[in-house]
Amino acid sequence: MGQPTPARKDRDWWRTAVIYQVYVRSFADGDGDGTGDLAGVRARLPYLAELGVDALWFSPWYRSPMTDGGYDVADYRAIDPAFGTLAEAEKLIAEARESGIRTIVDIVPNHVSDRHPWFRAALAAGSGSPERALFHFRPGRGTHGELPPNDWPSQFAGSTEPVWTRLPDGDWYLHLFTPGQPDLNWAHPAVRQEHEDILRFWFERGVAGVRIDSAALLAKDPDLPDLASRPHPHPFVDRDELHDVYRSWRRVADAYDGVFVGEVWLPDAERFARYLRPDELHTAFNFSFLSCPWDAARLRTAIDTTLAEHALVGAPPTWVLCNHDVTRTVTRYGRADTAFDFATKAFGTPTDLALGTRRARAAALLSLALPGSVYVYQGEELGLPEVEIPVDRIQDPMYHRSYGADPGRDGCRVPLPWVDGMPYAGFSTQDPWLPQPVDWTSYAVDRQQRDPDSMLSLYREAIALRPVFGDAPLTWLPATDGVLAFARAESAVCVVNLAPTPAALPAHSRLLLSSGPLDEAGRLSQDTAAWLRV
Repeated sequence: MGQPTPARKDRDWWRTAVIYQVYVRSFADGDGDGTGDLAGVRARLPYLAELGVDALWFSPWYRSPMTDGGYDVADYRAIDPAFGTLAEAEKLIAEARESGIRTIVDIVPNHVSDRHPWFRAALAAGSGSPERALFHFRPGRGTHGELPPNDWPSQFAGSTEPVWTRLPDGDWYLHLFTPGQPDLNWAHPAVRQEHEDILRFWFERGVAGVRIDSAALLAKDPDLPDLASRPHPHPFVDRDELHDVYRSWRRVADAYDGVFVGEVWLPDAERFARYLRPDELHTAFNFSFLSCPWDAARLRTAIDTTLAEHALVGAPPTWVLCNHDVTRTVTRYGRADTAFDFATKAFGTPTDLALGTRRARAAALLSLALPGSVYVYQGEELGLPEVEIPVDRIQDPMYHRSYGADPGRDGCRVPLPWVDGMPYAGFSTQDPWLPQPVDWTSYAVDRQQRDPDSMLSLYREAIALRPVFGDAPLTWLPATDGVLAFARAESAVCVVNLAPTPAALPAHSRLLLSSGPLDEAGRLSQDTAAWLRV
């Protein structure tokens, strides 16, 4: 088969891209009010270009009361004033593209904010109105309708709060997340039409793709039955009618050469792969790899499973170590339990940051060597640890809805450190919206830029070297227990040693990059990765 033409390769950029997640509120503050904004991102575009990423995925930047960090959208066609304006967003998209960086925006189709005009109209219109048909309003159960309409659980781990809220007129409305996030009724044609129009709105402003939040939750069983009485098929997770929605969305995206990445948490590989059929989503996040512990056998299984389930439909896999919801990699890999599970998050979990950093460096080389696309959450390239936020400063509803049992997700959202020796580590001239630890400047970008052995230097070099692996599939190589070794292109090999003793490297002509120094015998130390030219 011949090589793809340049035009084809440009269209298929997403198949092998390195995509950087920007959580705007914590990235960089351009106006000095303590909150990150689009001006701050625009000012840091040279940094992102030098890092070498292919695209930026922006967590929701829309108008929002921030009940759930922006995932409660009040207006999809407006930028939240804390971040800037629509004109600034358009300018950012254009300037990033001039730097060779595409833009992916976040869409939250399962729900809107309770400040959204549709929901306000539904509250004003009253029970049984057409306005309420856009959501899930129901009478309650019990003698006087005082009990919620069903037994569905909250989608916030650890939360015992109900997913129904009762209004003064007696109706209850459904919200799988917070009461400020009412679920939309995806059986209603106006809901489908509105979201297709939103997609067109952003594609016409130059975005290259869309990330779909909670992509498997949109459709609900119209009877809204108790989960206990009708667990199969699930009344609100991974329902078959969802696929018609995404086929329709794909037709919209294809008109703009746009791409989708879905947030699809599903344990069933076959069900997961259905979202990636050629006429549905282009890619989906790979949570089995993200949540996998630092264990060679289990990582290999996660990699093999991911490759196999994507091969079913010819879709490229994605690889991610951390995001805005997940404990930072350096912290997680320094704990006794290196897996990730929302249900096990707790205050005061001991962490060995030196160990976690060593493993995170190796994991970076592992993920960047795998076939497919890679997502890097902001601050991972700096080796930032998770921060334990003082309880009086926690904003995440996961903490509040679990009555303080779950520390929430704010610890991975602390504003980035940019300049050593500056107040607030150069993020802002005022106290940031989340507090930074006293040692935060030790991770500052300018400090790491001067250090060839820093995490930032490692990421920059790895992203620059990543093309040596080409588009070739992965082939496992013989290795001792605790060692992962695989080839991609004919001449490029990745080796990761998770064993307690040093590992001999396979025959090679050149060491391209390693996450840490080799030992005196030229062997790979524990928790170290290397890229080789063979």
